[in-house]
Amino acid sequence: MAEYRLGEVESIFADIIWNNEPLSSRRLAELAEERLNWKRTTAYTILKRLCDRELFQNQDGMVTSLVSREEFYARRSEQFVEDTFQGSLPAFLAAFGSRKKLSDGEIDELQKVIDSMRR
Repeated sequence: MAEYRLGEVESIFADIIWNNEPLSSRRLAELAEERLNWKRTTAYTILKRLCDRELFQNQDGMVTSLVSREEFYARRSEQFVEDTFQGSLPAFLAAFGSRKKLSDGEIDELQKVIDSMRR
């Protein structure tokens, strides 16, 4: 099962993959060098780590995602609510809303999401 947590630099590296996939591991190393100033070996080490966590795969030198960016962040959000609010989305929204004033448009968007979940 994939671990839905990434460090700051791992997130940048994952975004490079998500934004360019499918791509060769060689091209990925080049992009990591350009964006993160990494050596090729560092890119391969982090790629292996993320593949071991079942987020990406490197088959025959071609890198693709096993988990989409949207799925990753949805799962990460679910895990945050579970860990922090005992899985209670209403408790999360109450905590969030107590610190940040929501605009009428944001409230309308949330209501649309809730309405769509009822169907």
